[in-house]
Amino acid sequence: MLSAAWAQPTATPAAATPPPAGQPANPPAAGARRGGRGGNSGTQLVDGRQVSNDSFYKLGPDSMPMDSVPKGHFVGPTTISTQVFPGNFHTYWVYVPAQYDAAKPTPLMVFNDGQAFMNPKGSLRAQNVLDNLIWRHELPVMLAVFIDPAHLPTEAEPPDPVTGDWGDRGTRRGDEYNPPTDIYARVICDELMPAIKKDYNISPDPSQHGIGGASSGGCAAFAVAWFRPDQFQKVFTIVGSFTDLRGEYIFPELVAAADKKPIRIFMQDGRNDNRTPGRPNNDWFLQNVRLMNALTKKGYDVNYAWGMNNHGQSMGGVILPDMLRWLWRDQPVDTDPTDTAERSFRAAVAAPAATAPTTTAPAAPTP
Repeated sequence: MLSAAWAQPTATPAAATPPPAGQPANPPAAGARRGGRGGNSGTQLVDGRQVSNDSFYKLGPDSMPMDSVPKGHFVGPTTISTQVFPGNFHTYWVYVPAQYDAAKPTPLMVFNDGQAFMNPKGSLRAQNVLDNLIWRHELPVMLAVFIDPAHLPTEAEPPDPVTGDWGDRGTRRGDEYNPPTDIYARVICDELMPAIKKDYNISPDPSQHGIGGASSGGCAAFAVAWFRPDQFQKVFTIVGSFTDLRGEYIFPELVAAADKKPIRIFMQDGRNDNRTPGRPNNDWFLQNVRLMNALTKKGYDVNYAWGMNNHGQSMGGVILPDMLRWLWRDQPVDTDPTDTAERSFRAAVAAPAATAPTTTAPAAPTP
């Protein structure tokens, strides 16, 4: 579990500026590019040299393959059509841990921007985190779905974000991830979940369903839990885009006005995430802090970590193991000292069936 100091609310910033009726607040200036830093170059002078704000975040051993740890496998890619965006479809992969027992109802974790979280040379490498933490009983045995944004059959799969494009310009990513509505919740709860349940024994308990993502994918993850807590109650966000891209800055006010929902959330952002002085609704870090404070004031089970990172996954990837440990800290444990299974590392229960359509994670992009 993370330091308790990370879970203390900060002073509440000034509220966002409300927009005129029917108009977006603080619209981007002409020629502005999403991902820009409002004049901040993303670097600082350290020891006489200019260095990136991200340069001091390095992945730890929990994010790397470890000897002797049973490895899960991927099933996919699988495609499903979507009625939310007619004519489009989603591609997803299912991570099946080596310890999965189809006879037992199993927790589920969903990762938005699936290929980014699967990239074996990227900044997240979620499959390694799952392998290592499940083996050591630090996570329950869980299935995971890595799902890409919707796109047309004529469009290429969303490129990995390390290439500089999250798929915003070639997919429906912005249309489904950003709006503060139930549009993406319908994709996940009404289209993805029924498809997954046909092939896997998923726990029916919504407290055993988690979802997470980065940037707009983090905003989408929160929206799924917010609008459908009957299906998802665990959430993590990395540099969440709770800004005025599609009006997401209203979430703190929605939290304040609504009855408390059964959601547990871990948020991560950085002081050098997209900052725009004088335009609070377009300030990524400010809006993340506003949402955290609204959730805390309402009594939600919320944890958070603020770093020095730019807009990206440099810090979020480093602490992803801790985020998942904290979200799933309520997994059952047996304190009986004679329970040798509880005190042993989790071994693989069976090899994947020879006929299963298994795949490895997508290859890292060629530099």
